[in-house]
Amino acid sequence: MKKFMIVLLSLVLILLAACNGEDNNEDSSSEEDLKDIQVVLDWTPNTNHTGLYVARDKGYFEEEGLDVEIIMPGEAGADQLTASGKADFGVSYQEGITEARVQGIPLVSIAAVIQHNTSGFASLKEENITEPKDFEGKTYGGWGAPVEKAVISSIMQQENADVDKVDIVNMGDTDFFTAVKRDIDFAWIYYGWTGVEAELRDVPINMVYLTDYSEKLDYYTPVLATNEDMIENSPEVVSSFVKGAAKGYEFAIDNPEEAADILIEAAPDLDPELVKASQEWLSPKYQDDAEQWGLQKLEVWENYAEWMYDHDLLEEPLEAEKAFTNEFLPEEE
Repeated sequence: MKKFMIVLLSLVLILLAACNGEDNNEDSSSEEDLKDIQVVLDWTPNTNHTGLYVARDKGYFEEEGLDVEIIMPGEAGADQLTASGKADFGVSYQEGITEARVQGIPLVSIAAVIQHNTSGFASLKEENITEPKDFEGKTYGGWGAPVEKAVISSIMQQENADVDKVDIVNMGDTDFFTAVKRDIDFAWIYYGWTGVEAELRDVPINMVYLTDYSEKLDYYTPVLATNEDMIENSPEVVSSFVKGAAKGYEFAIDNPEEAADILIEAAPDLDPELVKASQEWLSPKYQDDAEQWGLQKLEVWENYAEWMYDHDLLEEPLEAEKAFTNEFLPEEE
């Protein structure tokens, strides 16, 4: 009887060890099954990116089988890293992808982060710049891209104003608030970040929004992008990434305060008050009037590309249907 009990106990221990081994193997294999990918930001972390951090930190990417690393762009820039495959995905802009496609660079937009263009020209209220004709005799501070003068000229022409009467200078990375007090009269900003910051600083500003003057300037900015090679050879990865990102942005839409906390924890150098106020302002703008987050329309791509071509910013027309895709957006429940 004693020998029988020893044998029985041994069998039980062996079975328990085997079960534990299987559990460990399952855990190990599930971790090993996660695919490592990188998504590169267009700039330092801000509320345009909140959905990505939410998706990473709440496990939405992991649920889709991905281990996502969010990286900074460095000198190369997000578009270059994404197009070359050095990063799997990136945060980009419709204008950048339009230019890239015409030059033969295989970038593709896979989701619109924000449905409508929230950018415009900002100035201190004391400058009394309330419409495009007020740009005459003023100094604009930008980053040296041809599209800046084209946009300013386009909206000034609607009021018979002359862009050549605007002094356009490159202010580089100078902070908006420093620049308008020292060197310039107006600059191009996203209201959801710099405009909200002006409110918090109690600095009254005037905004001239692009969308108030041209439907063609209501383009997608920013967007999530990848390259054609990823779409052709790893469509399941693209689908998983977009699905996880969609869950992240949908969470931020419904829970702006908690989403802001996730961004603050991920990027502790950010001003928490600004992040929370910006998130509250921006969360409703992610999906806005679209049927679902991320959706893009062909006419929006065609309109802006036509505007760019008409203003000599493109060497040839864009094949708009190849510049973006909605195929990886999750099906609506």
